[in-house]
Amino acid sequence: MRRQKLLIGTCILASANFITKFMGFFYRIFMSKFIGSEGMGLYQLILPLYTLSWSITAAGFTTTISRLTAAEHIKGETGTIGRIVKQSIMMCCGISILFSILLFCFSDEISIHILKEPRTALSLRLLAFAIPFMAVGSCLRGFFMGLQHMSVPAISQVLEQTLRIGAIFLLSGFFVPKGLEYACLAAVCGIVLGEFGSFVYTFFGYLYFKKRHKFIKRPALSSTACTAMILAMVIPLATTRIMDSLLGAMENILIPHKLEDFGYTATEALSAYGELTGMVMPLLMLPSAVLLAFSVSLVPEISEACAVSQHTRIQRTVSVTLLFTSILGIGSACIFAVFPMEICYIVYNQSNLGTLLFPLAFLCPFIYGQTTLSGLLNGFGEQFFLFWSHILSSLLSIAFVWFGVPYYGLSAFYAGWFLSLIVVTILSLQKLKQRTGVSFPFFDCFVKPLLAGSAAALLTRYAIQISQSSKLLFLLSFTGMGILYLFFLYLLGCFSKENIQTLFGKSLP
Repeated sequence: MRRQKLLIGTCILASANFITKFMGFFYRIFMSKFIGSEGMGLYQLILPLYTLSWSITAAGFTTTISRLTAAEHIKGETGTIGRIVKQSIMMCCGISILFSILLFCFSDEISIHILKEPRTALSLRLLAFAIPFMAVGSCLRGFFMGLQHMSVPAISQVLEQTLRIGAIFLLSGFFVPKGLEYACLAAVCGIVLGEFGSFVYTFFGYLYFKKRHKFIKRPALSSTACTAMILAMVIPLATTRIMDSLLGAMENILIPHKLEDFGYTATEALSAYGELTGMVMPLLMLPSAVLLAFSVSLVPEISEACAVSQHTRIQRTVSVTLLFTSILGIGSACIFAVFPMEICYIVYNQSNLGTLLFPLAFLCPFIYGQTTLSGLLNGFGEQFFLFWSHILSSLLSIAFVWFGVPYYGLSAFYAGWFLSLIVVTILSLQKLKQRTGVSFPFFDCFVKPLLAGSAAALLTRYAIQISQSSKLLFLLSFTGMGILYLFFLYLLGCFSKENIQTLFGKSLP
């Protein structure tokens, strides 16, 4: 029953992720047409600060509430759950309001001295108003995720993206003619409206859920004990997220400036940065929507199993998760590597972007793998390991950007990202083996999917070459390739009866 609940929750979140990502594609296509690649680059400079604000104010609380809620719920301590949520929100509110004030007051200094782009100042001031709503909404979503009641977080996610897209469509005609500074401001208006709408929906959903399920039991823990338990998890989690976001923001800020050292003009560097981070990378991450949902669902699943010492359940969950992640990651890599031009032509009507997508295709198994491994290790409480491993990954990437991009361009960025992902993936698999005793089955989880994916992609490539090219043909070909990939995986034994039962059957006690 728990396994079915995990799968249902994952499917709900995955569906919401796919919907929002597809909506995001239309949003980015619209933005790229109206503000161009330079405008996209300007907007992408703002987003790392948006991510950083979430890391500082909410990221640690979201995962903490999810883990503690799952652990207390299986014990029946609904009163303690209520206290955990209330105290977390109080702390989160204080931090987010303080951060908003600082961002609003120092937006000029940040835009000039850190982002080195004065045109972002106005957008940063407006962004400050979104932070409290984002922080509290994230806390409430952590509550629902801990209970594996995923419908409210999923709907709030779709609502947020809908409001964001609606705002840019309505405001673009007025703001875009005023220049790139105001075009970015219109996009940030969408962020603020989306966060506010998502918060309102989640807040009333929380009140209704709590009243309906009568979470009125007396807390088993005192306020002091509850605060200590929250902070013991929040501090390492938040520190990890903050450092990861800071280093990620540093890397993103460095890329366009180092491209100028490579020989690009300022406009060309910002345009290349916008195409890479604003158009190609979101395309690369689209298939990971289901893994992101699965990763979120794994935190309460593993936390519950650890709370009652269900070791067999843990091992089964880990095994099927590794297999599922490898199948999706390698299959996606084969599609992006064999059809980069066609995919960019279908999505953006710009086949030239395929030259940026092709080298990134080989990173898919590692990027997707890190999403899942982080979810598993978070469920085991390995925040310290995640902290230093993420720092190591970011430092490797930054070193390649700093020293390599001025001489080798974006090739150095790709190489640094590839090396950092390999190192962190190996370390994460070793840590996971220490905690669970489950080893990564290299032949079943890597060789078999690679053979199946390569065969399906090459056959589909041949079919396209002997046919007349069109967008409809490409879409049908990708669908056919997916069916062929699953068929070859079945022939190779990846979908054995045991694996199917592990994924869809009841969890063992």
